[in-house]
Amino acid sequence: MTNSVPKPQSAQKLQDLVLTALFTALLLVMGFTPLGLIDLPILKATILHVPVIIGSVLLGPKKGAFLGAVFGAISLWKNTMAPSLLSFAFSPLVPLPGENHGSFWALAICFAPRILVGVAPWFVAWGFRSLSKSSLALRGIGYGLAGAVGSAVNTGLVMGLMGLVLGDAFAAAQGVAHDLAAGMILTLSFANGVPEAIAAALLTPVVCLGLERILRVDPGLRKGQSLPEHPTQKEKTDDTDH
Repeated sequence: MTNSVPKPQSAQKLQDLVLTALFTALLLVMGFTPLGLIDLPILKATILHVPVIIGSVLLGPKKGAFLGAVFGAISLWKNTMAPSLLSFAFSPLVPLPGENHGSFWALAICFAPRILVGVAPWFVAWGFRSLSKSSLALRGIGYGLAGAVGSAVNTGLVMGLMGLVLGDAFAAAQGVAHDLAAGMILTLSFANGVPEAIAAALLTPVVCLGLERILRVDPGLRKGQSLPEHPTQKEKTDDTDH
């Protein structure tokens, strides 16, 4: 009788490296094609957070943070090279409304929320996973919740920081009084954030559960463990090995 052998640590590291490279390449393809960033009159809607969330759930918060930084770098480049009305909030090279200079707060808005998008979903998925045990359905719900939380972190922090540190510039760009800026930011947050959160909540469990099964990825604590043997595989092993 043969017991299930954990995946060697070197093999786990290699697999994580390959997956990180794959998600990075996916972010670059999406970021530099119309697939990832959708140019709208006011700002750029995105689904770039989805690969970051999936990478966070499967690979852990460190690699998730790296993918989030890649997301931030793509956003910085796109908003610098093809600015929209609110690009001053994502690139210090885009002048503030009525000014001839940008704001270095744009770097914080561009990077900090996106890095946290690569961290928060892993904790949500891990916490839910520890409660759901081996239930596939509950694990899928946890992944969906992680996707929604990651998307909310992105939208909430980006728009919140924009209102907090660049509220005057936002109001000037919109041509409204400063006291109306908060309401407009909240409206934009819901208009863009809700569809983005729904997309992340639907895509994250599908991709994560699929990769778990195909690659035998165990998002648990990222210590090199493999998924337990499927019952049918164990029965076959018992019949052939003595």
